[in-house]
Amino acid sequence: MSTGHVLLGLLAERPKHGYELKKEHDQRLAGAKPLAYGQVYATLQRLERDGYAEVAETQQEGGPERTMYAITDGGRAELARWLDTVEPPAPYVASSLFARVAVAGQAADGYLVKQRQAHLARMRELTAAKASGEPAQVLAADYALQHLDADLRWIETALSRLKEDSNA
Repeated sequence: MSTGHVLLGLLAERPKHGYELKKEHDQRLAGAKPLAYGQVYATLQRLERDGYAEVAETQQEGGPERTMYAITDGGRAELARWLDTVEPPAPYVASSLFARVAVAGQAADGYLVKQRQAHLARMRELTAAKASGEPAQVLAADYALQHLDADLRWIETALSRLKEDSNA
């Protein structure tokens, strides 16, 4: 994920200041790591430098000065390019779960049983979180649940293969 592209997507709606962008990012990408304020402002500076965003106005409403940023035509074109680019499937298996099982060999079955329990517990938490009804939270929970479900299917396959190998 490109933080800059996400911020451009949020700016495409209307001009916003950094605090508002951080808040909207964290709400819409529920379940993702929250952005640090420093990351928001550093990203806005890069977007401005690259001609994708510009200062729309500066506001002072009894508190600190707030700089409102707006997306530029170049920013809209870059956002459209990013949104139209298909995300390539991961070319390599990059999972600590897989790495542990690959290294553990025949001793992996005990680990896999414990990992299955942890996955099921997390799935129960996510299912409960979906009851909040907030669309971003539900989408994030659905995404995570699908990945956990795939991991569980792989865990069952791995346990079966390990059992077959030990019987051979």
